Amino acid sequence: MKLTPQELRDTIIRPTLKYLDSESVGVENFLMALAQMRQQQHTDDNVCPLYPIDSAMHRVVWDQHLAYDPDRASLIRGLASQRQFLVDPDTELTTNLAYATAIAWASYVAYPNSRQTVPGT
Repeated sequence: MKLTPQELRDTIIRPTLKYLDSESVGVENFLMALAQMRQQQHTDDNVCPLYPIDSAMHRVVWDQHLAYDPDRASLIRGLASQRQFLVDPDTELTTNLAYATAIAWASYVAYPNSRQTVPGT
């Protein structure tokens, strides 16, 4: 299922940021740019994560950032599925758009210099 940019913003990004108590048009725009960049990089029909976050970056966000912020970690973990997250947490980046958005947001917060790599941010 493909979402239009407006559907992505209105049904995934904005509600996730609201849940994280981090509503911001600037962050919405950054996440939209990341998703758009990922979509342009991935042109085949295979399922791919919404954001350009690989397994290694996923682990870094958890181990070097969220591990030291238990309240934020708990919020984000609350978006993940109960069982699948324990079996294969990286699958959540592909199958759970709210969770993937929260991880992209957490990397935005943890690594503010990475914002410079996305055009228009």
